[in-house]
Order: sequence, then C-alpha cells, then structure tokens
Amino acid sequence: MTTSEHISTPNPGPVQVWISAFRPRTLPLALSCIGMGGFMAAAQGVFNGTIVALCVLTTLFLQILSNLANDYGDSKHGADSVHREGPKRAVQAGHIKAAHMKKGMVVFSLLSLVSGLLLLWVAFGAEGLLFFVVFLVLGLAAIWAAINYTAGDKPYGYAGLGDLFVFVFFGLVGVLGTYFLQAQALEAVVILPALICGFFSTAVLNVNNIRDIKSDALAGKRSIPVRLGPKRARLYHLALLLGGVLSAAVYVALNFYSVWQLLFVLALPLVLANGINVRRKQTSQQLDPYLKQMALTTLLFVLLFGIGQVI
Repeated sequence: MTTSEHISTPNPGPVQVWISAFRPRTLPLALSCIGMGGFMAAAQGVFNGTIVALCVLTTLFLQILSNLANDYGDSKHGADSVHREGPKRAVQAGHIKAAHMKKGMVVFSLLSLVSGLLLLWVAFGAEGLLFFVVFLVLGLAAIWAAINYTAGDKPYGYAGLGDLFVFVFFGLVGVLGTYFLQAQALEAVVILPALICGFFSTAVLNVNNIRDIKSDALAGKRSIPVRLGPKRARLYHLALLLGGVLSAAVYVALNFYSVWQLLFVLALPLVLANGINVRRKQTSQQLDPYLKQMALTTLLFVLLFGIGQVI
C-alpha cells in the first residue's frame, strides 16, 4: 500500500526524515486488515493475542518497506519530479540519498522476513509444515509486492495494477490470513469483512492517485485515475466506498444476532464525507487531507464493525 507524507520543516533531522519517509498516516491500513482478522477470530472464539500482535508487527514492517520502495522507485522512474503537485518525498527532496533508501529497504525486508518466520512458527510450530510453507510463500510474495510496486525494473504500479495488489494484500490476504493463522481453518463468512478492508484500502490509494494524476501521466505511470481520467476516477472512488459499505451490510444481514452489529453505521458519515469531498476537490492541496482522512476512517470503521460482531 503507498501514499505520500509531507516533510514539514525545511531542515529536518535524520530521525524526523526517516520517520516521515515511513509515512505514518498510511499505517492505519496495516492495522485495519489485521484488526479485522482479529475481530473475526474473536467473534468465532479462536482469538490469539500473540498471533495478532505478530501479524501487526509483520504488516507494519511490510507497509514501511512498501513506502520506502515507493519513495525510491518514483524518484528513479520519474513520478517524483518537478511536475509533482503532492508533498515532496524524501529522495526527491534530497533529504535521503537513493543509496541510503535502498539500504533502508533491505533492512525492512529482513525485519519483515524475520517477524514473519516467528509468526509462522508460533502459529504452526514444527507440526504444521505444509501451512508453514504456504504462508512463507505468501509472505515472500508480499515482500516482492512491496518492493516492486514502483521500485522494480518493471514496476506493476506503473501498469495500473496497484489497486489489484492493494485489494488482495490489504483485503483478502491480510484479513483471511490473520483469521486462518488463529483458527487454522477458513470460514466463507469471513470473506465479506475481508472485502470491506479491500475496498476501503483501495480507496485510500485511489485518493493518492487522483491527487498525483498529472505527474503520474507525465512519468508514464498508468494508474487507474490516469487511465480513467479525473471524472471517472472519482466515480470509481464512490464505487469503492459503496463496495465497502455494502460488504458490511450484507455480512450483518446474513449473520444478524444483535443490534450491536450495526455499530459500524456510526462511521458512515465519515465515509460519505470522503466521497463527497474527493468528488468536489480539484487541486492536489485540496485532495491531500482526504488521503489521511480515508485511512483513519477505514480504521474506525473496522473498529466499530469488529466490536459490533464481538459484542
């Protein structure tokens, strides 16, 4: 998953520069998909706090890796140029050298791998070798996806496939994987909560890509908004938001047992506000705040939805 983070001071220190390059406002998405998997496991009576904590840690490492790779890759391939209207990134601004950013990517690749291996060992142990291997392959695929979104020789983000990968990894893999690691079984009913995270996470990316549509087009980055154009990209955004809300509504309708399950309705005004403002705002400066707002709205929606299912 990838977005931009503003470096607010003219001469930031090295710690501030790296923290900014991690793009903290994107991290709620990592917490959202793991949280949803944890809530669904709790609702089924199979919650495991240690596994969920390790899932959070691994996913945060992967998200930071993706953000560093995006910073490096967009600078390398030209999306971060003088034509970029969004906030400047670390390599583009000259705060972090490209070579140092590559080393940061290596560090977080290793952290993701080590954390993921520990997670799989806790979840499956020596007896679950088959599941261990399957999830190891998924983990390596996640590392590959985080790096190659924009930093590879043939970055799939430049071909317009970023939305698909975000939907899969921040929706289906994140939620279903977290649930399976706890339950060691998969219930079909968990697919709908996974779709919620997939739709909303893709909506966060879409705000980012609508904001950067001009510079992406000039750099040859064929994101979905570049392909659709500004007007249809905004309609696409509304469809993503509607998909997330409908997934929640259908899940509750199929599994209704308490009025508390409708708790997620409290987050609907924020979802609606995001859709309206992304449709109305035209400049990058006007759109940028709604990237963070959508990420936080996703986390709040997941918290309310999940608590409702557990209660």
